[in-house]
Amino acid sequence: MKVAQRRGTAFPVALVIGAIVTVQSGSALATTLFDELGPAGTVLLRSLFAAVILVAIWRPSVRGHSREALRATLLFGISLAGMNLCFYEALDRLPLGIAVTFEFVGPLGVAVLSTRKRIDFLWALLAAAGIVLLSGGLGGSGIDGTGAALALVAGCFWGAYILIGGALGRIFEGGTGLALGMAISAVLVAPFGIGGGGGDLLDPRLLALGAGVAILSSVIPYSFEFEALRRLPAGLFGVLMSLEPGVAALIGLIALGQDLAPREIVAIGLVVTASAGALRTSAGPPPLEQ
Repeated sequence: MKVAQRRGTAFPVALVIGAIVTVQSGSALATTLFDELGPAGTVLLRSLFAAVILVAIWRPSVRGHSREALRATLLFGISLAGMNLCFYEALDRLPLGIAVTFEFVGPLGVAVLSTRKRIDFLWALLAAAGIVLLSGGLGGSGIDGTGAALALVAGCFWGAYILIGGALGRIFEGGTGLALGMAISAVLVAPFGIGGGGGDLLDPRLLALGAGVAILSSVIPYSFEFEALRRLPAGLFGVLMSLEPGVAALIGLIALGQDLAPREIVAIGLVVTASAGALRTSAGPPPLEQ
């Protein structure tokens, strides 16, 4: 029976790991567009292509839904736009692994605030120690301050995205709410993206790369996670998601040649450990990613 149980768990675990790898690969690919499109222009292509694909799959409609549902959808789109804009701006200033580590404070904060268990506050302190170490200590240098601040703001938007997304999932069927939120996000980031990317947004090569970013960072990981969440306990899903900063650092090293100092590696390890502990003992996991 245990063997069958392990086999039943292996597939959804592989889905979660696949989602983590693809979303961080998409982030690495996105950085190659920053010189020509800027972070905002890259976010626009990602959001636009992801919205087109998700709307084509789910064919969402706003008819028949209450004002509360539409208000939640608007807030979801705002949180999605803010999360991606701030994260890509941070990614333009920080290595991938460090940016994701700072941003992951959002899901960790949601996990800690959703529980009254004393041990979760110890996890929060451990994560705080990792963040302080990562930033070079109080008053330290070496990490771009603006980039770190933007990544932390992206984490706040991620936390809001988790809370609103959970409510939205109970209002709409399937991925309808996600598709609507992505469409709203694309509209909201359009002014920033057009200002940042300009005429280069029409370059066929950059459009193709932008579509690749959308597929890797949104379409594939979201689809994988929705399927995995149907098969995995919430705690196990959360622990797997806490691997995100470590995977991001590894992909940053392999794909972008972003070396990390020993202090930064230890700091990321502290945040990963704290996240795994907090998400394992909290009420639920952080659904979906940046």
